Amino acid sequence: MRAAVVKKTGGSEVVEVVEAPLPEPGPLEVRIKVAAAALNPADAGVWSGFFRPLGEVEYTGLGLDAAGTVDAVGVGVSLEVGTPVIAFDAPVLRPTKAQAEYLVTDLNSVALAPEGMDLTLAATIPLNAMTASLALENFPLHARDTLLVTGAAGAVGGYAVELARMRGVRIVAQGRPEDEEFLRDRGATWFVSRDEELSEAVRRFVPEGVDGVFDAAAQGAPALAAARDGGLFVSVRSDVVPESQRGVVVRLTSAGPEGTRLSYLSALAEVGLLTPRVAETYPLSQAAEAHARLAQGGLRGRIVLVP
Repeated sequence: MRAAVVKKTGGSEVVEVVEAPLPEPGPLEVRIKVAAAALNPADAGVWSGFFRPLGEVEYTGLGLDAAGTVDAVGVGVSLEVGTPVIAFDAPVLRPTKAQAEYLVTDLNSVALAPEGMDLTLAATIPLNAMTASLALENFPLHARDTLLVTGAAGAVGGYAVELARMRGVRIVAQGRPEDEEFLRDRGATWFVSRDEELSEAVRRFVPEGVDGVFDAAAQGAPALAAARDGGLFVSVRSDVVPESQRGVVVRLTSAGPEGTRLSYLSALAEVGLLTPRVAETYPLSQAAEAHARLAQGGLRGRIVLVP
């Protein structure tokens, strides 16, 4: 099978497509014939060497998110071949991963795909929606409480706005000026432009500061300054975690495989309560070009590879 991999660290130019052995599912594992695989910033962490050098392995695969159909199952798996699924393949450093023609992953990383949704769209759900959902679990927020989401029009931030809206939370969404209509449609109560000084802009609407800050854009201290005294700040990046000030509790969150949660998020997307977005699609053969586009940034929605 063909798979996108890296054999050395560097820029996006180190991404290449190789012929790799077809993986076989073990007990409680599923093999998926991949229809679409989303690109995420974590992929850049692999080819740039952020996670660790590649060392002595021949190559390392790319891709955490996939959508496709069940192709084969291991012992203990009741899913039928041909079932449309989505998968969050969390282990980062493996020979082949989601950006390939086939993916083997454990059963707890898989959920039924949203019924009736194009699998290219569905592939953008797992990592980003799981990250947003787990981040919001840190916040003991109730109806009428206030939450700032930085990078609210991004893949993780957009899901966070929609999930927080379901709790009745009042949301301050930060984004580009052209994102305002999109974010208000998704449930934002107030909008602030990323061109403004963040804390000052937020306090126009919530003078005492917000109850919680979800820093999906990894802004760090400027975002923490928008929290009220004794509030809560959650980051998604370990390298951008500011020091606590004014009694603000600072936490770091990350997503891991959790089949029940992924199934719930898939169901929300199926009924239109979560909005997957695809920015651009590339064939698997152009994986390097796709990763170069990812590195440029500035997209709304995810880049998706189609084998």
